[in-house]
Amino acid sequence: MLDFKKNHCLKTLNTFGVAATSKYFISFNSETELKEIMATKIFINNKTFIIGAGSNILFTKNFDGLILYNNIKEICITDSNKKFVTVEVGGGISWHDFVSWSVNKNLSGIENLALIPGNVAASPVQNIGAYGMEVKDTITKVHTFDIEKNTKKIFVNSECKFGYRNSIFKSILKHKKIISKVEFQLSKIPLNKISYGAIKEELKNLNKDSSPQNISKAVINIRNRKLPDPKKIGNSGSFFKKLKIDFPDIISYKISEKKIKLAGGWLIEKAGLKGYREGDAGVHKNQALVLVNYGNATGKEIISLAKVIQKTIVKKYDIELEIEVNII
Repeated sequence: MLDFKKNHCLKTLNTFGVAATSKYFISFNSETELKEIMATKIFINNKTFIIGAGSNILFTKNFDGLILYNNIKEICITDSNKKFVTVEVGGGISWHDFVSWSVNKNLSGIENLALIPGNVAASPVQNIGAYGMEVKDTITKVHTFDIEKNTKKIFVNSECKFGYRNSIFKSILKHKKIISKVEFQLSKIPLNKISYGAIKEELKNLNKDSSPQNISKAVINIRNRKLPDPKKIGNSGSFFKKLKIDFPDIISYKISEKKIKLAGGWLIEKAGLKGYREGDAGVHKNQALVLVNYGNATGKEIISLAKVIQKTIVKKYDIELEIEVNII
């Protein structure tokens, strides 16, 4: 029997630790349960929102509808050859737990993405990436259910329209599909991508050679030094997107179509806002791209701080910072 909860507390289900409730709440442990939920009157008659680790959302008010929690947690190897392993992964599994599973089996392709918050189902939506790797390079299929039709569709990689921190699930199919599972192809041959960031230096400090496990450990160390732990201080990682800007034409010489990343954190820091605080809402002292909840900040107070930052950067640099977090 399906167990719909009413007026469910969401404070522990979002990494900002913001107090909010949902009118209805239910978790699903399989695709069969998801289909049953989607056939109910509660699902059909209410607006819905899918939640996983709650690492990329900011509640600014109570949710007047149904929140579904993806709790599908199986990992299944579906194919294997000399070079690759294909795995089908439940969307409810912690992303970092999946990375740990892969490196423990000496599989390569996602080790540089260690400690990224969120669950597996969110990885294709954001096309998560870090330290020279993007998840689009390992995803083969995304299993989804259509919210209106309650039908299943499996998207192959080319149909996902992956871009920089973007996908079809974040654009034209946003709020139209529920991602249940994701399939990945991981390499048995180590990729050893260590040229990005401080990975090579960290491996040297650890006195470790390149391997999926060692690279993962290096990334974990780097991220722990740079980013606050959501279990200790509420945050959602990078609140704003890094920017990509086209090089302008210089006199009569046309620059190629290459793009550069412009670090939003650097802009915020140079604007004097690193460590800035308004009540319990603040800019992290070590990483200016991260907004934090020092205790009892509301979602409205955090978004108010974000708008102050955006206005400051526009005024100082004539550049608009785009919010990466989903505002509810």
